[in-house]
Amino acid sequence: MSGASLAQDRTVNVYNWSDYIDESILKDFETETGIEVVYDVFDSNEVLETKLLAGSTGYDVVVPTGTFLARQIKAGVFSELDKAKLTNLSNMWTDIEQRVEKYDPGNLYSINYMWGTTGLGYNVDKVKEALGEDAPVDSWDLFFKPENLAKLEDCGVHVLDAPTELVPAALNYLGLDPDSKDTGDIEKAGELLMSIRPYVQKFHSSEYINALANGDICLAIGWSGDVLQARDRAAEAGNGVTVEYAIPKEGALMWFDQMAIPADAPHKDEAHEFLNYIMRPDVMAKASNVVYYANGNKASQELLNDDVIGDPAIYPSEDAVKNLYTVTSYPPKVNRVVTRTWTSVKSGQ
Repeated sequence: MSGASLAQDRTVNVYNWSDYIDESILKDFETETGIEVVYDVFDSNEVLETKLLAGSTGYDVVVPTGTFLARQIKAGVFSELDKAKLTNLSNMWTDIEQRVEKYDPGNLYSINYMWGTTGLGYNVDKVKEALGEDAPVDSWDLFFKPENLAKLEDCGVHVLDAPTELVPAALNYLGLDPDSKDTGDIEKAGELLMSIRPYVQKFHSSEYINALANGDICLAIGWSGDVLQARDRAAEAGNGVTVEYAIPKEGALMWFDQMAIPADAPHKDEAHEFLNYIMRPDVMAKASNVVYYANGNKASQELLNDDVIGDPAIYPSEDAVKNLYTVTSYPPKVNRVVTRTWTSVKSGQ
């Protein structure tokens, strides 16, 4: 068999979040390496985790969020990275790697792909119309005060289907530790979420992008880059919809999406080649410039568009970062309480 046909047989199976890459990156990687990329998408950590814990996913590269990654590392789901094959690691951002150590001590199992915040995505005109000129668009009051959310019900409210993000947000709003593992605290968060439940139209982790962009909803609790994608889609459509993203002044969750290689990945060499390619400054910049998320690659920053690196909603100021909190994964018993609480909130019962 010739070298060329051998190269054509090389594959990397990637499982990433929806709307989360510049597709040309995949084509360029294939052209440069001769490795075929099979690319699938998901829109919740829970879906990814269920597959990973069941094993034999067939995936070579997956992208869990830090809190989930930590639990999955303990479960033996991932293969330790062979850093000798990752020559581009020197491009990574030490500040982000240090924060990620909370989930992946020594950064042994993962590299940072993107990071961001969970906050308020809103339709500027509709929120003003419903709540007046002084609508609290920079505060969780917009969402967690039932009297405010009741006024937004008619123009539409979507919320991430992400209990590990909404429960900490509720705890933080109540003045409790957002990383609390106390089941009594979690029940209090559940009560707060139940108080605003009647005014939420949908719990979904990707539909809000188009819904905001089209003017179908006026508020989403969503991920920073997704809301900014909605903002740009609305601007491109010229449909008169103005979308903004706010990191609430009371603080917000800072999260990290990490690329990792499953322990049973069928193509580990190709997976390392893919990670190394992603860590090239030009490649990471291309990805961030399309998806509007900050990345963990320091060397990419000089190649980022001004509307990415210069936007405090994407790269928050040092003061804003001080106000961001991180959370760790729930122990199994506590996780069951969180899951049960969230099921009740979603069903409204």
